[in-house]
Amino acid sequence: MKWAFVILFLSLTFNGYNQKMKKLDETNGLSVGENAPLFSALNADSLSISLKNELKKGPVVLIFYRGFWCPVCNRHLGTLQDSLSLISEAGATVLAVSPEKPEYLEKMARQTGAGFNLLYDEGYRIAKAYDVNFKPKASTLLVYNVGLGAHLKKTHSDASQQLPIPATFIINRKGVVIWRQFDRDYHKRSTVKEILIALKQEDMKTEYQPVH
Repeated sequence: MKWAFVILFLSLTFNGYNQKMKKLDETNGLSVGENAPLFSALNADSLSISLKNELKKGPVVLIFYRGFWCPVCNRHLGTLQDSLSLISEAGATVLAVSPEKPEYLEKMARQTGAGFNLLYDEGYRIAKAYDVNFKPKASTLLVYNVGLGAHLKKTHSDASQQLPIPATFIINRKGVVIWRQFDRDYHKRSTVKEILIALKQEDMKTEYQPVH
């Protein structure tokens, strides 16, 4: 009887846990004009990076990517690295977030040459705060884990195998989302041109803000 109760409790807990995980089409992403949730996370060197501190330097380009195993993510981060000087000249800092542990962030950095911080989203808390987190279908996970070598249960903080929708949010110094690229089609990513245009528009707003 005691073991039956324990099994029932674990079953209910597990089912409740699963119910909290969103499907792809239930995820909408943080909207422009909303306050960006602040966070701290470990980078590839296991050093804590704070969004609040980064915003003191200027706008932040916050990117969510899936992992070292994702060819599209590799190309996207590689392209951003190629034009990182242009983004830096616009006064912005790039932060890229994934649910992978620091050792896999390091692997991604080697593959892409990323000179910006890659951050470990432990427990998917950052992706959840920005409403980009979801649970892929079992058939999709099979492709990722077997076909692409993702091994999500090993590389993530738990075995739930959740992923972020690859999305980009530009956050101004005040901590407000001023631009976003959000698409449930993982092939579609932000471009450097789009990012630079958004940063330029924000810079002009700041420069010409009327004095009261």
